[in-house]
Amino acid sequence: MPKEHLELIRKESQTLENNYREILLLIEQINVLKALLRDTQAGLHSYNDSWNAEGDPAEAQDHAEAVGKEMSNLVNYVLKKLREDQVQRADYALKSAGASIIEAGTSESYKSDTAKLYWHGIGFLNYEMPPDSILQPDVHPGKCWAFPGSQGHALIKLAGKIIPTAVTMEHISEKVSPSGSISSAPKEFSVHGISSECEGEETSLGQFVYNKTGATVQTFELQHEVSEPMLCVKLKILSNWGHPKYTCLYRFRVHGSPEAHS
Repeated sequence: MPKEHLELIRKESQTLENNYREILLLIEQINVLKALLRDTQAGLHSYNDSWNAEGDPAEAQDHAEAVGKEMSNLVNYVLKKLREDQVQRADYALKSAGASIIEAGTSESYKSDTAKLYWHGIGFLNYEMPPDSILQPDVHPGKCWAFPGSQGHALIKLAGKIIPTAVTMEHISEKVSPSGSISSAPKEFSVHGISSECEGEETSLGQFVYNKTGATVQTFELQHEVSEPMLCVKLKILSNWGHPKYTCLYRFRVHGSPEAHS
């Protein structure tokens, strides 16, 4: 098969996969809004019934309009919250800002036959996510970097030298996981800073635990302060939540204060 045809098949497969994941997220968001509307409408009908029995109908209508406006504002607020970034801190590990993965200091990716395209029964193209997917904001089910086992590491060159102050780990929830489980989520992890060109001595910045039953986005203040600006950060995953074959990382962020330029 010509190379350009293989590339076209790969792109089409990726597009379909991304669309499916977006649909799953939209369905979850729609269900949340539907439940909210049902509860609000039930309360509104109950209140109107009491007004019709005891109060002025015109006043009841005014109240119904006010509640309707309030409900509309609430829905708009929920939609705004769904769209906006929850952390509200600069991410110096963001790929589009200039951060990158140093492959030589990063674990090998997990190889799986399920992440392979087939033609007449012959596997010919892998499409597992690369390590730098953890530096991007596209967090959909399956769009994560996986490495074998429960321990691994990623070496990240930041967008610029910073005094690191916190990190953020993000994973999907069980509700949107196609398998209904997130046992491949990271559990214990440590963070280390490297000051010069991603080589040399590592400075421990802290050890943390990602709570899989907590919020999907969890920010951790660093346990050890540093005074010297860091160009690179190494993320070390020490355990996961029970998956025997691999660990999956969705997004990792690094926050801090940029190096002052004189």
